[in-house]
Amino acid sequence: MAAAVALPLCLRTKLPGPWLNQSRTFVDAKVKWVRDPYLDFVVEREKDLFQAISFKNQILSDPSKSLPLSLASILKPHFHLSIPSSKFFQKYPSFFTLFQPSPGLPPRVKLTRRALSLHYEESAAFDSLRKDAVRRLSRLLMIAGGGRLPLRLVEQLRWDFGLPHDFVASLLSDFPDYFHVCEVPNTSDGKPELALEIVSWRKDLAVSELEKRSSSSSDSKRIAFPMSFPRGFDLVKKVKDWVEKWQLLPYISPYENGFHLPPGSDQAEKWTVAVLHELLWLTVSKKTERENLLVLGEWLGFGSRMFKKALVHHPGIFYVSNKIRTQTVVLREAYRKDFLVEKHPLMAMRYRHIHLLNQMPKTLTKPSVSVDHGIRRI
Repeated sequence: MAAAVALPLCLRTKLPGPWLNQSRTFVDAKVKWVRDPYLDFVVEREKDLFQAISFKNQILSDPSKSLPLSLASILKPHFHLSIPSSKFFQKYPSFFTLFQPSPGLPPRVKLTRRALSLHYEESAAFDSLRKDAVRRLSRLLMIAGGGRLPLRLVEQLRWDFGLPHDFVASLLSDFPDYFHVCEVPNTSDGKPELALEIVSWRKDLAVSELEKRSSSSSDSKRIAFPMSFPRGFDLVKKVKDWVEKWQLLPYISPYENGFHLPPGSDQAEKWTVAVLHELLWLTVSKKTERENLLVLGEWLGFGSRMFKKALVHHPGIFYVSNKIRTQTVVLREAYRKDFLVEKHPLMAMRYRHIHLLNQMPKTLTKPSVSVDHGIRRI
């Protein structure tokens, strides 16, 4: 079990030093956005994956292992589906089967045998990765001020952080020495809402990915962020000079408190980038929707402006893709072209889901099965 100490009043300690008076600001120059086709593909290939797996989980939660098409239509906005649910199911016949239990009864949807088999493998993967999910969630809460996050925000981040869809029932209750459910005031109306809190500060987990890599360095606080740029991208000289000097500033861990730094200073921005970098690294796919980061930034006390500025100023660290009807922030260093450098086991399962979704089923040959308007009647 990981070593634990009592949760301090202030989770992250201030770092004194001569750089606190540093107040140089970003140069007045426009940083252009250049499309990265490889990272765009990283985002685009997962189109409909979240929706497919969400419907899969909903189908399997029903005792009949099927779902009325009428209920699927009601769930459409909850799963951010842009087309009618019936068309969505017909789009992926290797994954879903539309059928009528008997004449006169409303149509339903169920999983194909291959999709069901893949689900059982995914469930086994989640079971084997429970400790990994606990560590990932613990680190997210330790980055959060006060060591807690509203459950609605954890649910919003569940997919990207690789948590089971029923993590409240299947994960939290089994780790009472890690997590506690409490109440916090809602930021919009002040009314109490449920939140997830880390029980104790775990020093062994409060080490960022960049700190792990630089542990052998003689000056671990002089950590620079890995940067790369797509073909055709070129920083203007004054921006390039600023970035080089900015990289030499001391690195403050995302698990430490940097809100004492002068607002708008380059040192404060480097700490903000460190927080964003660690948040993205904790996701299983090393990416998340930009809106998720902005909402999280509001809760953490950064406001949306600081996160927005960091994303714009550092295109060599973060890439913002406009694919699949949203904006997705990708951590550049995590990919070589469109391949994950370190593939999390859950991503291997997701790629198998994508492969199945894109396959066409074999032609049905049984004479007892007929097709009527895309719905199989058995």
